[in-house]
Amino acid sequence: MLKTLTVFGTRPEAIKMAPLIKKLETEPAIRNIVCVTAQHREMLDMVLNQFCIKPNYDLDLMSNCQSITEITLRTLRGLQTVLHREKPDAVLVHGDTTTTFTASLAAFYEKIPVGHIEAGLRSWNIYSPYPEEMNRRLVGAIAGLHFAPTEGNKQNLLQCGIEEKNIFVTGNTVIDALRMMVSNNFIFPNQLLNQLDYSNKKVILLTAHRRENWGENLKNIFSAVKDIVLDHSDTEVIFPVHPNPAVKDLADKLLEKTNRIHLIPPLDYKAFTNLLSRCYLVLTDSGGIQEEAPSLGKPVLVLRTETERPEAVEAGTVKMAGVNRHEIYRQTTELITDKKKYKQMSQAVNPYGDGRAAERIAAILKQYLEGRP
Repeated sequence: MLKTLTVFGTRPEAIKMAPLIKKLETEPAIRNIVCVTAQHREMLDMVLNQFCIKPNYDLDLMSNCQSITEITLRTLRGLQTVLHREKPDAVLVHGDTTTTFTASLAAFYEKIPVGHIEAGLRSWNIYSPYPEEMNRRLVGAIAGLHFAPTEGNKQNLLQCGIEEKNIFVTGNTVIDALRMMVSNNFIFPNQLLNQLDYSNKKVILLTAHRRENWGENLKNIFSAVKDIVLDHSDTEVIFPVHPNPAVKDLADKLLEKTNRIHLIPPLDYKAFTNLLSRCYLVLTDSGGIQEEAPSLGKPVLVLRTETERPEAVEAGTVKMAGVNRHEIYRQTTELITDKKKYKQMSQAVNPYGDGRAAERIAAILKQYLEGRP
């Protein structure tokens, strides 16, 4: 039997790998081993439980105030043991995290082929997002199979010198995951979310956590959000707050006492996607949400100065709001008050696929492992 080892460590990776893991479970010719590093712990566990995934290996590496260097060293050591024991035919990684890079490097040291899911994203600025942009470039140099979500991602890989025969445009697995989770009759565990008036209020979903936004940028973002709520009485903001103190402490300080801004704990994926389906628009510095929200007809304003998802900007489902307080306020207010511009964004076509990415990746992977072109 052919054997693959799927490695991931964070909540976003788990969400996007879950559809592929579930698909590989149905392949009789492939035994897929799941290894998590737990670069994130609680948020990762939420997703594993949601998708009923039980890892074969859990390196449990998360520690308080962990540095990138510490994560890298511990992941390399832990994966060396797993690779020696399992001897997989291929290692599958996702995206751009430190787990993704170190798993690829560990596989390279053992001369094991690497399949890179969500390959080809580029901002072309090695420090934004940091360290993700460099991680994805390094994984691209190691991987033998590149599963690109879009044609634009494929062109990025070609520009980096990757051979075309090793690139496969599949769509993004996050759309597969989204379709597995959203339901019209979903009841939220958090009663506040069940009580919101989604029909008559403009409910804004805010997420902000990226390392490059810590400090002054986050202060600008939170100040803009506060201004929006104070100036528009028909708005409500839901902010599932990332537990990192760099985010949580500032959010508590600037937003906690503002009426109609609701700071809530992180949501599990099913609750989050169903909130996404009901909100009016999204303010985010997340990458994955730029792909998910357009599938549900929700405009996205990106709280960053660069995006590695230009297809969404070109399609009109996403706009760059940046990290300037006044620009965030201006663009959000425009979507709140201008029905025509809101409609243009909400009805634009999502460029990230049809929800069958995992099926395509599994088929290509099987052919590759069986030695067929």
